[in-house]
Amino acid sequence: MKKSILLLLLSLFFTLLLASCSGTKETFTILSGSENEPLEPMLTNYAKKSGYQLNMIYKGSVDSMLELRKNPNSYDGIWLPNSMWISMGDTEHVVKHDKSMFTSPVVFGIRQSKAEALGFTNNDVLVEDILHAVENKDLTFMMTSASQSNSGASAYIGFLYALLGNPNMITKEDLQNPTLKEDIRKLFSGINRSSGSSGWLKDLYLKGDYDAMVNYEAVIIEANQELMEQGKEPLFVIYPQDGLTIADNTLGYIDNGEADKEAFFLSLQDFLLSEDSQANIEDLGRRTGLGGLVENPNDTIFNPDWGIETDTPLASISFPAEDVIYEALTLYQTDFKKPSYTVFALDYSGSMSGTGEEEMEEAIRILLNQEEAKQYLLQSSDEDKIVIIPFNDQVLAHWEASNLSEYDNLYQTVESFDAGGGTDIYQPVIYGLEILKDVDTNRYNPAVILMTDGESEGDLGELEAYYHDLNKDIPVFSITFGDASDDQLLEISELTRGRTFDGKDDLIQAFKSAKGYN
Repeated sequence: MKKSILLLLLSLFFTLLLASCSGTKETFTILSGSENEPLEPMLTNYAKKSGYQLNMIYKGSVDSMLELRKNPNSYDGIWLPNSMWISMGDTEHVVKHDKSMFTSPVVFGIRQSKAEALGFTNNDVLVEDILHAVENKDLTFMMTSASQSNSGASAYIGFLYALLGNPNMITKEDLQNPTLKEDIRKLFSGINRSSGSSGWLKDLYLKGDYDAMVNYEAVIIEANQELMEQGKEPLFVIYPQDGLTIADNTLGYIDNGEADKEAFFLSLQDFLLSEDSQANIEDLGRRTGLGGLVENPNDTIFNPDWGIETDTPLASISFPAEDVIYEALTLYQTDFKKPSYTVFALDYSGSMSGTGEEEMEEAIRILLNQEEAKQYLLQSSDEDKIVIIPFNDQVLAHWEASNLSEYDNLYQTVESFDAGGGTDIYQPVIYGLEILKDVDTNRYNPAVILMTDGESEGDLGELEAYYHDLNKDIPVFSITFGDASDDQLLEISELTRGRTFDGKDDLIQAFKSAKGYN
């Protein structure tokens, strides 16, 4: 009997040991903004020691807000750059224990020689000063979409405050001010590239020859560190004195009734707020002091030569009520932002017949149907221009919509088209770039959005030669589906400083993400 018990205990011991050695751990999933990616190793190591496998899912602020509304059970935590997105998305009231982990102001990073030439390095800079530089064609800048990313939304709301003369609180009535519309459109005419991700915007800046970008101070610091390593000119940080916003980077627990996960979350939060972790976070260019102060700043990180201010509290604007924010974001899409000129190159090869064709047409319908697009803050303005070119191993047609009244007919044309034939992705991209080559980039943000499900005939050479001769900054955003060649699409993205989106699991979401970059 004793022998049997001993054997049973030994068996149990080795079973537990085997499970431990196999690395089997419970997963803790956090929905997060891309700006937190540099902190992921810190969290992963802590989770591993606590018996959890950390899974960080990075999405833009608007997508994260919508996910929190629709699929809160898919996540255990949410970590967004501004608590307003959590508040706006938590309709089921499942988020608890939410706290700010650090702060980072949303600033202009302007190439140092450009900032000096504009007289911005020795004086306080107002939003009006930046507007005048744009009007005089002395400054262009990159910014994330205000309707997709927090850095863009925060900067935009700060601009509204400043251009309205800093009211106590913005109202819906304020947003109808015709002078505001005129000024904000002039300011946004200076945007030469947009994106749905703050981290990707930084990477884009490092690849190109640009004047400036709007981003988190922490991301500007990361960019400068890389620029200095490359022997390039750093960005000078400008804090718009009358329109400054600060990201509070709030981490909250999503209560799905799992006590063990809640206990782990609270310990993770305590770990991040501990003295050692806060010091490590500060080393990554985030602010951890009260009022945005940085005590004993490391000058190699918070470098005063880069215009970074650490010794005075940052005066941030107050965000308006949620209904005003929604109205502001709607107006951004439909009235205020720089219009887009988008060529959609859609794969209608034989392999798309059936499910692929149906999903692609559903994605286009969501973008063209303004009531549906509104759910994702992807509405069009009446000045946006859309071209759709279906292709297989050649360009098959050319359809256009120059205003909103033509969208229904455009969709009906798309829906009635049938797939068939081989695949050549390079010819439709060249065709799309040919359409866009003479577009006035002071008036429009041009882009090609390519969708394909197969490996292409032909090679990159002809497109590469055409693009270099074109000598214009027109991105191609690619969407993969089915058996599409990631390598071929990544080559196009690299060539045109675009981005590739994975639509193999969710083609509709990939389309929405790509459109958010234009």
